[in-house]
Amino acid sequence: MSIAIVTGSGGLVGSEAVRRAVAAGYDVIGVENDMRARFFGRDASTAAVTDALVSELDEFRSLDADVRDRERIDSIFAEHGAEIELIVHAAAQPSHDWAAREPHTDFGVNALGTLNLLEATRARCPEASFVFLSTNKVYGDLANSLPLIELETRLELPADHPYHAGIDTSMSIDRSTHSLFGVSKAAADLLVQEYGRYFELPTVCLRCGCISGPSHAGAMLHGFLAYLMRCTVTGDPYTVLGHGGKQVRDNIHAADLAEACLAFHARPRAGAVYNLGGGRESSCSMLEAIEACERISGSRLDWKLSDEARIGDHRWWISDLDEFRADYPEWRLTRDVEVILRELHAENAERWLAAAAS
Repeated sequence: MSIAIVTGSGGLVGSEAVRRAVAAGYDVIGVENDMRARFFGRDASTAAVTDALVSELDEFRSLDADVRDRERIDSIFAEHGAEIELIVHAAAQPSHDWAAREPHTDFGVNALGTLNLLEATRARCPEASFVFLSTNKVYGDLANSLPLIELETRLELPADHPYHAGIDTSMSIDRSTHSLFGVSKAAADLLVQEYGRYFELPTVCLRCGCISGPSHAGAMLHGFLAYLMRCTVTGDPYTVLGHGGKQVRDNIHAADLAEACLAFHARPRAGAVYNLGGGRESSCSMLEAIEACERISGSRLDWKLSDEARIGDHRWWISDLDEFRADYPEWRLTRDVEVILRELHAENAERWLAAAAS
């Protein structure tokens, strides 16, 4: 029996990884304790997604477990041992702002939880591929030193700049402001690389930008495309934080990210690291995202601009996908920002309106 373990299996990326692993022939064990409801409130709970996965997929079972619980994690891995062939580690505390409220919790989930999983992998299934969902926030705010020019709806790099097509892994992670979230994820990222290089385990860090998809439980502190569309549909007010609304993000669909996890597993290597996002073809500024949400939904967003940006926030981020594409040429993006927003609206608008009316 071939087993895949997915942490954060009720979340956006985790749930997509579960479905993709089942489709690839794995029995999947989910590690999920719905911490997202604690982080962002009841509306951000992953319980409904977990229940749906359990109901729909005979090959999936969900375990109520916390990645910070070293003994519990080791017992799960010990039970299945070498049958475990793939670990997708998607569990995380994902918010800049929340991390500053509870630094110990943030670091425990993001860094110590990752250490627990790596040690269990090394001890129980060292041949298994270990895929870590990292973040571009490991680079801190160094991207803000790029020579950006201001256009009508977005900030942009000059066409002759080396990073114009996207930022690659040559960017330093030093001498920058990360936010505490960025620090805890950087610690985890380095652990994953080190276990790959030092112990020769097949590990990869996928440093992602914004991730989205129709099952995203977007909240004010995390998941901007989903939350932006929700506010546009329901009429809830939205505040754009800094940069004149011209800050740029690339956005990757969770299904495309899950496919990348399986692509790595098909040809794993030790201590790999890639920047992986939507690239230039799936990028937008806040102003551009607002326009698209209004056009797709047929509603106007009640929004205002704050002069105060989040600490360590990026003014411009587009990932260079060339490194990953060179090693995994069969992988490709299948959905851009427009498609992501249309999916978010089509699958959630009625539910959001019903919840707002109740």
